[in-house]
Amino acid sequence: MDRRHRPAPGLPGLIEGYVPQRGVPDELLDAAGEIRPVWRNFIRHVAGLAPDELHRRFARGDQYLRDAGVFFRQYSAEGSDERAWPLSHIPVLLEEAEWRTLGEGLIQRAELMEALMADLYGPNRLVAEGVLPPALVAGNPEWLRPMVGLAPRGGHHLHFLAFEVGRGPDGDWWVLGDRAQAPSGAGFALENRVATSRVFSDFYAEAHVHRLAGFFRTFRNALQELQADPKGRVGILTPGPLNETYYEHAWIARYLGFMLLQGEDLTVDAGRLMVRTVAGPQPVSVLWRRLDSLYADPLELAGSSRLGTPGLVSALRHGSTTLVNNLGSGVLETRAFLAFMPRIARALLGEELRLPNIATWWCGQAAERAHVAAHAERMVISPALSTRQPIEDELSALADSQLPPKDLAGWLEREGAGLVGQESVGLSTTPALIDGQLLPRPMSLRVFLARTPSGWQVMPGGFARIGRTPDAKAIALQRGGAAADVWIVSPAPVDAASLIPTRGRELQAREGALPSRAADNLFWLGRYVERTEGTMRLLRAHNVRLAETGDPRAPLLATLAPLFRGQGIDPEEGIPQGLIRTLRSAVASAGQVRDRFSPDGWSALADLDKTMRRMAERVSPGDDAARALSALLRKVTGFSGLVHENMYRVTGWRFLELGRHIERAAGMAATLATLADPWAPEGGLDLAVEAGDSVMTHRRRFAVTTSRETVVDLLALDAMNPRSILFQLDGIEEQVRFLPGATASPMPDLMRLVLRTRTNLCTERAEFLDTDALWRLRSAVWEISDLITETYLR
Repeated sequence: MDRRHRPAPGLPGLIEGYVPQRGVPDELLDAAGEIRPVWRNFIRHVAGLAPDELHRRFARGDQYLRDAGVFFRQYSAEGSDERAWPLSHIPVLLEEAEWRTLGEGLIQRAELMEALMADLYGPNRLVAEGVLPPALVAGNPEWLRPMVGLAPRGGHHLHFLAFEVGRGPDGDWWVLGDRAQAPSGAGFALENRVATSRVFSDFYAEAHVHRLAGFFRTFRNALQELQADPKGRVGILTPGPLNETYYEHAWIARYLGFMLLQGEDLTVDAGRLMVRTVAGPQPVSVLWRRLDSLYADPLELAGSSRLGTPGLVSALRHGSTTLVNNLGSGVLETRAFLAFMPRIARALLGEELRLPNIATWWCGQAAERAHVAAHAERMVISPALSTRQPIEDELSALADSQLPPKDLAGWLEREGAGLVGQESVGLSTTPALIDGQLLPRPMSLRVFLARTPSGWQVMPGGFARIGRTPDAKAIALQRGGAAADVWIVSPAPVDAASLIPTRGRELQAREGALPSRAADNLFWLGRYVERTEGTMRLLRAHNVRLAETGDPRAPLLATLAPLFRGQGIDPEEGIPQGLIRTLRSAVASAGQVRDRFSPDGWSALADLDKTMRRMAERVSPGDDAARALSALLRKVTGFSGLVHENMYRVTGWRFLELGRHIERAAGMAATLATLADPWAPEGGLDLAVEAGDSVMTHRRRFAVTTSRETVVDLLALDAMNPRSILFQLDGIEEQVRFLPGATASPMPDLMRLVLRTRTNLCTERAEFLDTDALWRLRSAVWEISDLITETYLR
């Protein structure tokens, strides 16, 4: 047996089939086929676990990711969908000394990126002196002319960077790509760490693995220190829920305690960037941009953008806001720049690159073009101005489909200025457990660097992308790749870092500002969930009676028709599509405020949505639908109870409660006006009590059968009944009193309307609260809703 491929002594079974690819370095085994020292204890630990135990541990890590709501957005020809996070449970282990050397090279590269950015948007000396071809700058869509000459507040263009690195055939690390636009993955790296440490909790606790929390704590403190205005805020700018890494944006915002903002949340007033909140505009001093530069300001950049904030560039010119990273930093990711990095380093830093990047030739030069043509069989040829990486999907497709082998030289001659050739090298492999077998799979690492007052800091770990197959071109998550944690192992114990401030620094409790858009989504989340529940109760009552009579045209069922028709509900469907659309609207609203929503709440809502859509495929009207709706009601009330019990009582919760109270009050008023009308068919009063979930309460309170007076008294005027209209108006008044400016003098219109509506109902008697009065009451509730929107949500 080849020494390189022999199983390690004492570890039978686990690595017997582990055969590294020839000519490619492997993270687990050295050139002699021996397990590397950093892996030995871990592999011995894993080998000591029975297959069933290992499966249970992996399931524990997956369960954590599901409970936390971790997902990535998968794109396809049919659209996009949220997919479970594809965790590769075996971490990547690297020695502390090796990581330190890698980090030193990346810190130099980060300094180079800063100097390059300053030159491209400043004196442009590199172009003037012939270090960079003018076409790669002037013709680059990521080089933004409005940013030329704009000096960033604080003196730095870049604050957070990521580098894609891989181990080359010689065993040394190479840079595969630079990430300066809006680097993603840091939040996923931390989630990978939590999940993986739960899988190997007993081993991890004693493994001397460097923690990640200290990196985030230091960067959070650095951002807070960048604030120019003591009243200013730190925000994270996201493109929104349809972005493939939106989960990470929401997670980072929640983890660090920053506002998650979309472009429409922001406005520029007199050169100051402000966030629209329910308490009025408030300044934003630091904005961590997770949005591509071109879309950040439709006024001066891409005019078609609906994601950005008009005037953002103007605010940067006024120096009122620090952007992480500055607009235009996407130009640093240009693939053709890799061909010139050694020359750029000598020109700007006076140093040689400590960490080389993948060999790259720009085909706009004759000698380089000839070299690429002569060695095309080991090249990946791709767009020069692309900012994606050569290991990602469409680049290999370009090499396969657009290179005409008959006239390669002629094609390069014609198109060379727009092309680069990059050496096609195999990535190092790392262990991955696939179908119970430990196998080598290609790997790349994404390493993160943050600027701090003392300089660049490297995250002691990162985000590894692992191929599911031996094909190195398929490590991207969109192509079926997986993600793994990266453990930096020290020979000595490491500090257990956390986000808790160090001793001597005060804990400052400060309620975060609530953007108007977030308040609007919470308000409508409350309304949509309550509307879903109220509609389900009416539908269940409808189907119970349909099962009893078998006649969908019975007078009582016909009386309910206007209540359903007004919501686009067809009661003749078992689980109506209109009901599904209402719940989907609730899910959409919740998706807009993931940073303010608990993972448990989101999981419960998503489970309700999934269950309802599944039931709709097989439930028929009548008794079958009634039973299904009962099950769904238990789920929706469970969700409401979870949110009510777990959500912190800040302003956002008040808007959620206002939405629930308004929808319940309006729905109950319509139900009573319809079913307690003197001309309503027999059985209408009992149906109203049933829809109001108050059957037992009515029996306790009234020793008689239902009458119009008892039903109206219980469902409209009883302040102790959580289903009554008066109870909702009490709740509306209570929540409105806590809203900004609601109790100012003179009394605002909203508070005046709430008090008038509540007082009128309080002084009413059941026998005088007729059908017309109930419809007027419903109109007053809608007027309260409109005033809330006008006052706080626009």
